[in-house]
Amino acid sequence: MRSTVRDCPVCGAAAAPVLHERDAVPVHQNLLFDTAEAARAVARGRIELAACMACGFVFNAAFDERLLSYGARYENAQDCSPAFAAYVADLVARIVDAGARGAQIVELGCGKGTFLRRLVEDVSLGNSGLGIDPAYVGPETDLDGRIRFRRTFFESADAADTVDVVVCRHVIEHVASPVAMLEGVRDLVSASPHARVYFETPCVDWVLGNRVIWDIFYEHCSYFNPRSLRYAFERCGFAVGGVRHVFGGQYLWLEASPAPPGGRGAAPSGGESTAALAREFAAAFESLAGQWGASLGDAAAHGKTAVWGAGAKGVTFANLLDPQGTSIDCVIDINPRKQGRYLPGTGHPIVSYREAAHRGVRTAFLMNPNYAAENRALLEQAGLNMELR
Repeated sequence: MRSTVRDCPVCGAAAAPVLHERDAVPVHQNLLFDTAEAARAVARGRIELAACMACGFVFNAAFDERLLSYGARYENAQDCSPAFAAYVADLVARIVDAGARGAQIVELGCGKGTFLRRLVEDVSLGNSGLGIDPAYVGPETDLDGRIRFRRTFFESADAADTVDVVVCRHVIEHVASPVAMLEGVRDLVSASPHARVYFETPCVDWVLGNRVIWDIFYEHCSYFNPRSLRYAFERCGFAVGGVRHVFGGQYLWLEASPAPPGGRGAAPSGGESTAALAREFAAAFESLAGQWGASLGDAAAHGKTAVWGAGAKGVTFANLLDPQGTSIDCVIDINPRKQGRYLPGTGHPIVSYREAAHRGVRTAFLMNPNYAAENRALLEQAGLNMELR
């Protein structure tokens, strides 16, 4: 391992050590590929996972944004899952109950616009919205003109009108310079002292503490714990109302508003615990990969196997444990936009759970425990016999 160190992009503390390294990883986990050959030819990059001792921010010190290309082929929607849809409905209700009525709402990284539409579609709320995302696919206006979309990256000047609510879900972890992004958001609400800002991002403590080795991948270059997320916002001129764990502890949900001039928060602290988790994660990585590889090999010896989940977790799992495509028969996903495509890096076919059963899959490895009950119910309702691990 190289002794690479980098200053922390969030708090600026010097010499954050690199604790874990991986070469030749797919830079995109959510691109759609029409052939196995194209999927295997995906661009590759390097991960050098560093952890800041001061604030606990974890980041890829080798990240190169020039390798990435977000566009119409990017697909990471999770709205096909009833469990996730119920979770999203709770978030929408929380924002509305906090006062999002008659509001101008901006969503940064809006995807296909599903979440923003949920906030605007009820005419009685009187909300209007602007969605910004380079991978957006759809009409430029919708809901009788009450919602607009821009197929571009965020710039603080993108919304000249008064902004009442800013929503940004699962974007900041893709940004190598999160402070610059948050400064742009602060500029966006500079004329709106009562604006509400909502951010959601994975919790690095959950990933490291649960030793989920397939939850570290190239697209995610910035990993926050509650303290580093709060510090980043306070440093950029926000008053943080709270940071809480959501979605079974996997995600962080932050609520903030513009702070009065001069309010920049306290000094960073508490990074030691996350840095310790990162060291333990790195030390155990090869052993954990070996254990999962043995489990996969055991299952494959008794019949065809699959991975359930063709998102970033499934892509990383397959590339770590079956890069040549010899142990895993296919990858299951309930998103019809992914079915019939191929997994980045390995070229595994992506199929429905019914097609997987038709192919003779006997064992499927679940990538996210939050969907275990839902997936078991799907199999039971279809009368399909498949072991889920």
